[in-house]
Amino acid sequence: MTTEGQEAIGRIFREEYGRSLAMLIGLFGDIDVAEDAVQEAYTLALDKWLAEGLPPNPGGWITTTARNRAIDRLRRQTRERHLLGEAALLASDSEPAQEGGAVPDDRLRLIFTCCHPALAAETQVALTLRLLGGLSTDEVARSFLVTESAMAQRLVRAKRKIKAARIPYRIPSDHELPDRLPPVLAVLYLIYTTGQSSPGERGLCGEVIRLARLLAALMPDEPEAAGLLALLLLTESRRAARTAPDGSLVLLGEQDRGHWDRGLIEEGQAIVRRCLARDRPGPYQLQAAINAVHADAPTAADTDWPQIIALYDHLYALAPTPVVALNRAIAIGESHGPVSALTLIDQLDLDQYYPFHAARADLLRRLNRHRDADAAYQRAATLAPPGPERDFLNRSGRTA
Repeated sequence: MTTEGQEAIGRIFREEYGRSLAMLIGLFGDIDVAEDAVQEAYTLALDKWLAEGLPPNPGGWITTTARNRAIDRLRRQTRERHLLGEAALLASDSEPAQEGGAVPDDRLRLIFTCCHPALAAETQVALTLRLLGGLSTDEVARSFLVTESAMAQRLVRAKRKIKAARIPYRIPSDHELPDRLPPVLAVLYLIYTTGQSSPGERGLCGEVIRLARLLAALMPDEPEAAGLLALLLLTESRRAARTAPDGSLVLLGEQDRGHWDRGLIEEGQAIVRRCLARDRPGPYQLQAAINAVHADAPTAADTDWPQIIALYDHLYALAPTPVVALNRAIAIGESHGPVSALTLIDQLDLDQYYPFHAARADLLRRLNRHRDADAAYQRAATLAPPGPERDFLNRSGRTA
C-alpha cells in the first residue's frame, strides 16, 4: 500500500464525496447513514483499488458501493421499514430517477436544503462544508477560526436538530431561493478556498466553479450569484502562476502574469462589468472587482492601489469583518507604506488566522524588524495547513 496510491485515491474520494453523499442523503433521508456508508466505501476502495487498480468509473463505484452498504446496514438493523422499501428499488442496476424542481443538481440541491432557516447561519455553512465539500472537521474549524473540538460539537448539535425538528431534505420553492442564497454563496466560496490551498484538490475547485455557474444561471436576477462566479473565475485564472515548478508558493506580486489564463480573466471581468451596471453592489461583486483591477495591471508595479483601497472601503462598509479589514490594511500598505498598514493590522483580533501573522511578518520585514518578522512568520507557519503556504512561511521565517 503505497503512500502515492493512497493520496491518489484520497483525491478521487474528495472529489466524489459530495456527489455520493448528496445522492444517498436524498435517497435515505438520514445524514449518519449516508456518511457512514460513504466512509465504508472509501475504506473498501483503499484495499480494492490499490490491489486491482482504479475502476472505469471511480465515482460510480463509490456511490454504488456506499448505497449497497447503506442498504445492508438498514436491513441488519431492521428499522425504518419505509427506508427499506426505497432501498429495494435501489438494488437494481438502473440509476435512481432525478428529482425535479427548481435546482437541477444533486449537490446544489443539498446545499440549499442544508441552508435551512431553522439552523443558525454559521451552522448552515459549517454543516454543508462538512457534508458537501468533504472537508474534515479540522478544516471546517479553521474556516471559522474555532477549535476542532468546538466545531465537532457544533456539527453534532446540527445533526441532532435536523432529526429532532424533522427538517426535510427537499428542494426549496422558487420563492424560497433568495433567502437561502447568502449561506449557499458562503459555502461555495469556502469550499473553493480550501481546494485552492491544496495543490492536489484542483478537481474540487473545478466542481465549485461548475456549481457557481449553475447557481448564476438558476438565479439570473441575483447579482451576488454572478459576483461569486466572477470572483472564482478571476481567482482561478492565476492558478498556473501561483506555484513555481518545484511546487513552492509564488506571491501575487511576483507571479509571471503571462501564465494567467486570459480567457478566465475576460469572462470574469465581463461579469463584473454587468454587475456594476446593475448598481446593486454586494461583498462578492466587490471582491470580484478588486480581483479584476489586479488582472488589469500588466505588472505588479502598475496595480491601481488607490482604486483597490476604494473598493475595500466600500466592501468594509457592507461587511465590516476583521478579515476584510486585514486585506484593506494590506492594500493601504502597498500605497502608503508599511507603517500605516502595521498600525491598522495590530488593532485586529485575528490571532488564530495565519494570513494575519503572515501579513504582519511581511510588514515587519519591510521595516527591518527582522527578529519580530521571524517570530511572526513562525506563528503563521504553525497555523497554516500543510502545503506550499506553510513551506513558504517556514522559509521566509529563516530568512527574515
